[in-house]
Amino acid sequence: MHKKKILVFIDWYLPGFKAGGPIRSCANLVMHLSSEFYFFIVTRNSDYMDAVPYSSVNKNAWNKMPDGSSVFYISKDNLRLSIIKKIIKNSNAECIYLNNVYSFYFTLIPLWLIHRKKDKVIVSVRGMLAPGALAIKPIKKKLFLFLSKAIGLFNNVIFQASSTNEKEQIETIFPKSRIIIAPNLPRKILLPDTNKITKSQGSVRLLNVARIAPEKNLLFALEVLKSVKEKIVFDFFGPIYDTGYWKKCKSAIANLPSNITASYKGVADGEQIFKLIENYHFLFLPSRGENFGHIILEAMSAGLPVIISDKTPWKNLEEKKVGWDIALNNFAKFSQAIDKCASMADDEYQIYSKSSFDFASAYMNDEEKIKSSRRLFS
Repeated sequence: MHKKKILVFIDWYLPGFKAGGPIRSCANLVMHLSSEFYFFIVTRNSDYMDAVPYSSVNKNAWNKMPDGSSVFYISKDNLRLSIIKKIIKNSNAECIYLNNVYSFYFTLIPLWLIHRKKDKVIVSVRGMLAPGALAIKPIKKKLFLFLSKAIGLFNNVIFQASSTNEKEQIETIFPKSRIIIAPNLPRKILLPDTNKITKSQGSVRLLNVARIAPEKNLLFALEVLKSVKEKIVFDFFGPIYDTGYWKKCKSAIANLPSNITASYKGVADGEQIFKLIENYHFLFLPSRGENFGHIILEAMSAGLPVIISDKTPWKNLEEKKVGWDIALNNFAKFSQAIDKCASMADDEYQIYSKSSFDFASAYMNDEEKIKSSRRLFS
């Protein structure tokens, strides 16, 4: 059987993990489809916000991966047009897959080099055209999108939307564009059973895993906790992306009541996430928006119910007993949900844990989602 060659450009990739969702989304796609397509991935040789290169890879060369893909790790001094042009020319790829809208080296330069051959280019917007994402540095983004449309930079590409909602977001910015809906795929894992942690009434352990930046809404989470009456342990993990925002978070932590213990635990390695989850009862992530939210699905797959905003694809969770998805303007409901979590006895908690596991298991075993990704490249 002929296997198509797919040339992938992405700013950060495995073994990196600090850029969060896009790395996981791309890695999961490769993991599921590497038996059907040849994936050649071009990325940086260091993680997000890291100056130190990976020690486990060969830079400026193709590295063969256990899943059958190959990864070219470009060093900072080799990030230039001539190198990218050479990689594209030598690849003889039948399809080019871009994982960003704004990246200079890993989207704009490849698009510019390909010119009229854009019918074989797929651009995954990775939530970057969502209203919440566009609200961050809005002037720069509006100017870029205006200019890109004026020069036809994205003409003839195929956009990948992960949902009907994202399809509508793309159409708002790029009317009449070609769009294929292919949902993000879960990590290929052996699902554990329900969360093994026991639950005592009157207290709860909450987990948050996200970069520390306004869009992830850690400050909001800390403000919510000020109104909670029960005893709470809230641990959060993630790279500090915005130091000014982190300063505000530290101030909020200092003013928490005595029944709340909030602690920053550093950066969590994505490969150790399931071990980490075992120490908590609920994921608390009231972010301003998630294109997918891999940590949400992975938490549920380990039997960890979630308390999230309504700005993600995960909806109607309360009726399914897998958690809560709450509007960000309903501050009181967040506090009430956390108090309810804390007051749960172990028997009720285990119902939520089992429901979360079953819900995630059904999603992870849905073959239609894999078929959608297959059609993206077919």
